[in-house]
Amino acid sequence: MQIDLLIKNTSLLNPALEVAENQAIAIHNSEILEIGNSDDVKKKYQPESTLDGQGKLTMPGLVDAHTHTCQQLLKGRTMDEYPMIWSRILVPFEGNLDEDDVRVSAQMSCLEMIKSGTTAFAEAGGVHTHKVAEAAIESGMRAAITRSTIDMGDFLPKTMKHPTNEILSDIEDLYKEYHGAGHDRIHIWFGMRQVMSCSPELIERGAELAGKYQTGLHAHLAEHRDEVRYCLEKYQLRPVEYLNSLGALGPNLLTAHNVAYSEKELEILKERGVKIVHCPRVNFGSHGIPKTPRMVEMDMPIGIGSDGASSSNLSLFDEIRVFRSGIHAYWGLPVFDPVVLAAKELVKMITAGSAAALQFEKVKGEVATGNKADLTLVDINQPHITPTNNMVNTIVESVTSRDVEDVVIDGKVVMKNREVLTLDEERIMFESRRHMKKTVV
Repeated sequence: MQIDLLIKNTSLLNPALEVAENQAIAIHNSEILEIGNSDDVKKKYQPESTLDGQGKLTMPGLVDAHTHTCQQLLKGRTMDEYPMIWSRILVPFEGNLDEDDVRVSAQMSCLEMIKSGTTAFAEAGGVHTHKVAEAAIESGMRAAITRSTIDMGDFLPKTMKHPTNEILSDIEDLYKEYHGAGHDRIHIWFGMRQVMSCSPELIERGAELAGKYQTGLHAHLAEHRDEVRYCLEKYQLRPVEYLNSLGALGPNLLTAHNVAYSEKELEILKERGVKIVHCPRVNFGSHGIPKTPRMVEMDMPIGIGSDGASSSNLSLFDEIRVFRSGIHAYWGLPVFDPVVLAAKELVKMITAGSAAALQFEKVKGEVATGNKADLTLVDINQPHITPTNNMVNTIVESVTSRDVEDVVIDGKVVMKNREVLTLDEERIMFESRRHMKKTVV
């Protein structure tokens, strides 16, 4: 049988997060057709192209469930800054970007994500987001994209505030033009930046339109205590209770950060099936430690996001390494619990958990037949990885973005031997330096 791609002779991280040796993966029409012993599978198919997995671990493509692609031109700018970084630096910066800035920044983000093993991302909402969609299409990546949604807030620059009707109309136009583009790799969502910058009308109508178009809804939620204070003072409700009163909570809602929750709020989120996403490095640096062990105990879906590159990078391997240390220090050490957040849970968060948050059909964050072929191949034949007594533990503690050798998205090889095949890396790097100089705040 003719197929599009065969990955042969590879180690494989299966859905149980166990490693199977000498495996082959047959891929056709963007999906995984068969997985099995390499010698047996190779005899059954005539592939158009092959990828040698010798010395590599094939694992699900990583999914960045909350990022800001426009912040690539702000890299290194926000570390060691006093609060509120969001209102003082990030939003004014976004408001000054033109379409060409966003294009280059989005291309740079896609380039970095692919080289980090990330195959899909959720854009949390910036400006000129049609350029983000175009960059994602060009790169071969999968993405759930919304635009910035700010219609109130005296503390924010006027350049970023727009009338409610204009915001919603713009997202509808974006949906009609780009939803399903790139062979259904691009989905357009509605959004709410956060409760302090979105009117009740914007939140309510945005949630209604997301339901009408059967698409996702992306929000920053419970990021910091000021947000809780604001809701209590203005609405006499905590943030989750407030969104619940507006009909915004449901299984299509992706919430990012999720730090400042009461037990009652966690119960409401669980009941409504809301998707939880943490951004460890950003949260630990300024907002606090989330109740993640409790969320895992409640069997809540949890994903991980980078939150953009303004103070770090887009590596999800780095995120889970920092996350484990922070959660262990805060929740584990005081009660002498060394597995308060197990390594398997962390790997699930950047694969299956984040994939669930993005809500694409057949994108499950697992290497299994019938799923979309979104795969990351890691070079494990290196002294800092092999030999190992436990590969999952080693992924969490030792694997870095530089260990990613090949990336497959939607059944197509987009990076081979660390060369990105869909983007001009040299040109994008050059243009990024030029655009950064004119966008510094």
